[in-house]
Amino acid sequence: MSIEVKVPALPESVADATIAAWHKKVGEKVTRDENLLDLETDKVVLEVPAPIDGVLEEICFQVGDTVTATQILARINPDAKATSTPVSVAAAEVEKTPATGPAVRRLLSENDLSQATVPTAGKEGRLTKEDVIAFIETSREKTPVAPAPAAANASPVTPMGAREERRVPMTRLRAKIAERLVQSQHSAAMLTTFNEVNLKAVMDLRAQYKDSFEKKHGVRLGFMAFFTKAVVEALRRFPSVNASIDGSDIIYHGYFDIGVAVSTERGLVVPVLRDADQLGMAHIEKTIQDFAGRARDGKLAMEEMQGGTFTITNGGVFGSLLSTPIINPPQAAILGMHKIEERPIVEKGQIVIRPMMYLALSYDHRLIDGRESVQFLVTIKDMLEDPARLLLDV
Repeated sequence: MSIEVKVPALPESVADATIAAWHKKVGEKVTRDENLLDLETDKVVLEVPAPIDGVLEEICFQVGDTVTATQILARINPDAKATSTPVSVAAAEVEKTPATGPAVRRLLSENDLSQATVPTAGKEGRLTKEDVIAFIETSREKTPVAPAPAAANASPVTPMGAREERRVPMTRLRAKIAERLVQSQHSAAMLTTFNEVNLKAVMDLRAQYKDSFEKKHGVRLGFMAFFTKAVVEALRRFPSVNASIDGSDIIYHGYFDIGVAVSTERGLVVPVLRDADQLGMAHIEKTIQDFAGRARDGKLAMEEMQGGTFTITNGGVFGSLLSTPIINPPQAAILGMHKIEERPIVEKGQIVIRPMMYLALSYDHRLIDGRESVQFLVTIKDMLEDPARLLLDV
């Protein structure tokens, strides 16, 4: 008797999912809890494991098909024997290696590679996207390109100077991001104000305590913990920046759930630091590091990206000097961090070189006045230029 593999219960507000990849073929042996396929939703990639040991008897939907909760994806026969080609030595080695994320598996599949053929430098032998890309580039450099034999009366496949185009469907996540960004532009009276902050005090503090901090807490002391703490304090002083609009009502949130924008190959996701005002700096750094790792592997849960009262995005990690971030609805504002760059400034009548960063606050002018937005940024600037204020609450 065959066992049905169904679409798992989808997160709230998600109506359907798209099949991103199958990892097994009909006739192949599967083991309990082994990942059969990846389902892509608007925000996350869900892995569907095998419920029992057996042989994959039938696949009901193909890659690219849209499915809804409880639909039958496949059938597994626990009594049948595998009819597919016997597992090769390379495949056997794959089973011994640590599991990889959906992004890595997709890259392997697209380039017709097996996990066992790619050397890994990842932590605990885990294969990473960077390992696969490096292997592909190295293989291209080593493989000589032989001239194709000329066929009689054959025209070249790609003439010199040809302008190629490639059309691919937009991923579910990318389509959802596009929809929300356009919605934000159309529904909010968005405006951006700027300031700059001298990060010398923060950098000196990090240099003084980074080794002891990492030794005690097992995580590096980065900038995000300082910015998160400064943002929370500024939100306390200006509640309207932490609020949202619902129809003709203003909702003032008595908590601080800070979204942290994380870039992945599939698009931008915004996991949320719940009750950030109650978290220590080590907890903030560990959580953000965990978010980033799981976001790249498509392992974030839907509930981790829902809600949020304010968002921080850091384009500086990619070299951005200045930008105008778009509000993440229904929030009222978003803070943009940028590249730290040494610039000459005047201090006490003297020209000195300091590590400076431009800050950008995009806000909904329906809810936040210009005065409040400027004072909000100045508060963050003051907190970061004198970090003792964060401890003394002044």
